[in-house]
Amino acid sequence: MIKYIAYCRKSTDEPDRQILSIEAQVAELKEFAAKENLKIVQFITDITKLSCCV
Repeated sequence: MIKYIAYCRKSTDEPDRQILSIEAQVAELKEFAAKENLKIVQFITDITKLSCCV
């Protein structure tokens, strides 16, 4: 069986564009993997705080 790594990202400066939380993204990926018989061996998460430089 092929092993997969899942990447979940949340940009904190654009809350209206980033609807799903990291936890919700992980849950959806786990559900998808179960349905598709995929083995996710690691979840990488990234919460990015974007800032604008003047």
